[in-house]
Amino acid sequence: MSKVDVVLGTFYGDEGKGKIIDYLATKADIAVRCSGGNNAGHTIKVDGIKYAFHLIPSGILNEGTLAIIGNGVVIDPKVLIQEMNDLKANGKSYDNLRISEKAHIILPYHVEMDKLLEENRGSNKIGTTARGIGPAYCDKFERCGIRAEDLISDNFEKLLTININNKNKIFELYGHETINLEKTLKEYKEYAEFLRPYITDTITLLHNALDNNKKILCEGAQASLLDIDFGSYPFVTSSNPTIGGVCTGTGVGARDIGEVYGVLKAYSSRVGAGPYVTEQDNEIGDTIRELGHEYGTTTKRPRRCGWLDLVALKYTARLNGLTGLAINHVDTIGKLDKIKLCVAYNHNGETTTNFTTNTEFLNNSTAVYEEFEGNFGDISNCKTFEDLPEKAKIYLKRIEEFTGVPVKFIGTGAGREDMIIV
Repeated sequence: MSKVDVVLGTFYGDEGKGKIIDYLATKADIAVRCSGGNNAGHTIKVDGIKYAFHLIPSGILNEGTLAIIGNGVVIDPKVLIQEMNDLKANGKSYDNLRISEKAHIILPYHVEMDKLLEENRGSNKIGTTARGIGPAYCDKFERCGIRAEDLISDNFEKLLTININNKNKIFELYGHETINLEKTLKEYKEYAEFLRPYITDTITLLHNALDNNKKILCEGAQASLLDIDFGSYPFVTSSNPTIGGVCTGTGVGARDIGEVYGVLKAYSSRVGAGPYVTEQDNEIGDTIRELGHEYGTTTKRPRRCGWLDLVALKYTARLNGLTGLAINHVDTIGKLDKIKLCVAYNHNGETTTNFTTNTEFLNNSTAVYEEFEGNFGDISNCKTFEDLPEKAKIYLKRIEEFTGVPVKFIGTGAGREDMIIV
């Protein structure tokens, strides 16, 4: 590892970042979550136990690895404490958890505002998880947000009172139920006491670690095509899950970043509304969904499924400066007789390999495909790239050739150990 290695999603999330993070965290001294909130999830299976992380860096499963929730994350204390308790119930410690004092806190009015805003969009819903993520980021940039350092300060009651009074005026205007100040204050003071020992200046902590040549792993949440700036706006998340969000969400400098691994599946999927050029809203998409168990970690919603889009992948590879690809579910796609890769778009009769997040362009584009032989057979026992069947090698090499990024990890099954390190 270099000083700071990064793992990012390349499409719409749910690519299986957890498995790659879990492996790299065994070589890291510190694992950091950079952005997003509990609208994201990593699922990791260890010793037969499935762990679903929504806020805590999944690197915490590795003994000796310090797990940090960075300042770019918005935290629902109730969800975080539940995750901590789940770890304890499974015999895992959370003593190595640290929370940035600058991370913003999700409060009940954020969740209610999220629901209200989505409801008022009518037919133009964006598919929010209604967990208060967007409104919490809104308050952050409107400069009325409450941070972790405020949560444990003597000033918390004053800040909460001001915010609830202001939010309740909006709820009253819309005829929506208001937030009870006394109940919220009591609840969040209890959260504060539970979390107090773990809240600290993580920026100084990280830079001191770098000065001492410690290895840091930054794990992204969501994925590149959901980025608030570079994704298919407005069908995006409320943060920057691309490479820039690593710096702003942790305080780590750009010169410290080394390897940047982009995680994807050997097919594609998406949750929620928005354009999706390679979607297969048909029997093929249904088959992929069932073979890949494509249901949301956080929401349990069925994911939209389709073929892998190399045009979009090349865009996110450039955007993030990817140095390696981690391709999961190669075993899943290999169960199909024929496999397709999108290598260009046809837009109004013209062919292009340039990607844009312009929704009008995407909604009026069709995929140009190359077809490959499937039926890879059982690849779960393959330990090297050379062990793979020739049909699988041809498929993977075409992805490398098109994107110009080498494949570094290959997922061959659902388990933690089912992975080829190239």
